[in-house]
Amino acid sequence: MMPSFRGPWSRGPWSRGWLPVVIACLAGGDSTPAADIPAPRREFRAAWVATVANIDWPSRPGLPADRQQTELTTLLDRAKATGLNAVILQIRPGADAFYESEIEPWSEYLTGTMGAAPSPRYDPLEFAIAEAHARGLELHTWFNPYRVRQAGATSPAAATHASVVLPEAVRRYGTFLWFDPGEPIAADRFMEVVCDVVRRYDVDGVHIDDYFYPYPVNEDGREVPFPDDASHARAVAAGGIADRAAWRRDNVDRLVERLWRDVKRLKPHVLLGISPFGIWRPGHPPGIKGLDQYAALNADPRKWLREGWLDYLAPQLYWRIDSPGQGYEKLLGWWADENVLDRGLWPGNYTSRVRQDPSAAPTAAVWEAEEILRQVAATRARTGAEGNIHFSMKALAEDFDGVATKLASGPYAEPALVPAVRPPQGPLPGPPRVTRDDRGVAFAPAADESAWLWLVRSRRGDEWQTVVLPGRMRRADVAPAADEIVVCEVARDGREGIVTRISPTSP
Repeated sequence: MMPSFRGPWSRGPWSRGWLPVVIACLAGGDSTPAADIPAPRREFRAAWVATVANIDWPSRPGLPADRQQTELTTLLDRAKATGLNAVILQIRPGADAFYESEIEPWSEYLTGTMGAAPSPRYDPLEFAIAEAHARGLELHTWFNPYRVRQAGATSPAAATHASVVLPEAVRRYGTFLWFDPGEPIAADRFMEVVCDVVRRYDVDGVHIDDYFYPYPVNEDGREVPFPDDASHARAVAAGGIADRAAWRRDNVDRLVERLWRDVKRLKPHVLLGISPFGIWRPGHPPGIKGLDQYAALNADPRKWLREGWLDYLAPQLYWRIDSPGQGYEKLLGWWADENVLDRGLWPGNYTSRVRQDPSAAPTAAVWEAEEILRQVAATRARTGAEGNIHFSMKALAEDFDGVATKLASGPYAEPALVPAVRPPQGPLPGPPRVTRDDRGVAFAPAADESAWLWLVRSRRGDEWQTVVLPGRMRRADVAPAADEIVVCEVARDGREGIVTRISPTSP
């Protein structure tokens, strides 16, 4: 039965020939609007914001806090203008912190000196979350689980840095410092850090990249072994796996499974994403050549995907569509076939390889912007792959070869919601209260509560337009000639709430 709209509903804009109708067809806990209302596009559109070595942000260490904040909001504005719906911010590049932490020291990439707080003091992660959400962007936090220090680090190690307080778990390999994944305290430290962030901050995702056991180091043409003899010997003596490679993979597997379990225990709506090297093993699929991450990095993302220890996988497919040994479409198809539990599959794209100078000739190592557009199209064409992540934000911020402009006016012109890959987290939002005026519509949540996102669709004739707005907004400008307007909240888990549909009354 349709509700009777009396009292305030019988006054104001409704008296000018517009009637709000709540569509609340519920099945299995989901709202099902009328079939003639178009479903919004579902696509993860993100960019990595790398802080290590100041790749993306801040532009250099030691900037005043207000300059850091201005640079970050400029990046977020560009992300929104490009049509993205998420950013992945690196907050632990090397056992350090881009946020207030009692566990690890402030990053030297932020302040210039490890352990020194920004001045004036503020919390960059708290700031980033608030500014991203104000723009309707998800904020995923990017951690490196095993890297302790970069070769180019310059300031002295702070008293709380892992190289000082956990020397028994840290190894020098090549020019870097690394945690030994075979030392249980290394995994404990990582999980302490991640869980601290998930508890204290309103993050949308936890994200780790392709650095597991380090990429092999070669000296004088020979591969240098990773120095984990002692930890492996102790493990074997305690009844552990004797085969070194299998033991290493087991160390990483157990960390990934633990990360999945603990993040979901703390906040089920927080997504866990992993972005491994794009090739699982050479020959998978046939004809693929390249690094064997299963053997070289002791990482088995195929297993994690098949076990369901993540919400989304973002294999780094950093090759051209037509690369003979690492074809983008061929690799994407293989990962899609391995995605037997239907997790999110949102490949990473090497957007920073796009030429900065449009007059430069494209090469195997320098791409034209159209290569990225072709890769986005190829992802869309592959069933089960619903989005892309661009490395890195700098390429979009500086619009290499017009790539951000071309994405915004092309495949990203229509706004998109992040795919709802998580299980339902509570009840759906109720139908919003909506009023119409000469400039558009105003809306508010059904109850006295905050909203996550708004989805506003308007129809003129047979054509629909869609707008996605951050939850803090309370109105949308819609063409006065619109024949119909449909408004709903989008829940934090990505589901569309019950809609309020405004249709003209019969003459």
